[in-house]
Parts: sequence; structure tokens; C-alpha cells
Amino acid sequence: MIHHVQIACPRGSEPALREFYVGVLGLTEKPKPPALAARGGAWFTGHGIELHLGVEDAFRPARKAHPGLLWPDLDGLAARLTAAGYPVTWNNDELPGMRRFHSEDLHGNRLEFLTPTDPAPDPTPAG
Repeated sequence: MIHHVQIACPRGSEPALREFYVGVLGLTEKPKPPALAARGGAWFTGHGIELHLGVEDAFRPARKAHPGLLWPDLDGLAARLTAAGYPVTWNNDELPGMRRFHSEDLHGNRLEFLTPTDPAPDPTPAG
């Protein structure tokens, strides 16, 4: 199990990060501990994931490396991203058992969103 994934961001981009990760993706900002808050960046959580955006002074977006994020409503997310002007590239044929697409955040970091085509059965007994 992974605690979090860190993605790089440029210094001073926290307001724009909030617009994307909270406003478009619908995640919640998680307060950083005071000692870490002084470094800049922001943390976001939701849908069972935690993303840390950390300041990198010589920032370059990750174009190949990316988190693969399980997401409950891919179609709704794809619509929100498209409406906000972000790319959505569906690629359902290469990974059997998963619907997925790639997009990018406001700084060009690659993001992958996935959902199983056959969700696991509910382990809760009926009745």
C-alpha cells in the first residue's frame, strides 16, 4: 500500500494548484505540517489517494513518469477536464480489465486515471 505520491511543481504555484486539484479534480487540500509548509507546495487527498505537490526550483514537468490513479467516475472526470481545457486521451485497449485515460495537470505533469471494467464484487453478504 502506498501512503502518497509526490509530483513536482514550480515555486509559487500553490493558488493554481488549488484551482486544478481542488477545483477541477475535486480533491481536498490537506494541511501540511508547519515544518514542511515552509517549503511550499501543497497536499491533496480524496478517492483513496494522497498527492503531494513539492516545489522543485529547476522544475520540469514529468511527461512519461506519472501516477496511475484509480477513479470512481472516469466519464465525469473526463468531462470536467475537457470543460476546463485539459487534454483527455482515452486508451482502453492496452490494459485489459481497465478503462483509462491520460491527462496532465496545469504544469504539464502527466496523470493517468483508471477504473476496473469489472469491479470486484461487494464482499458484504446480502441480506
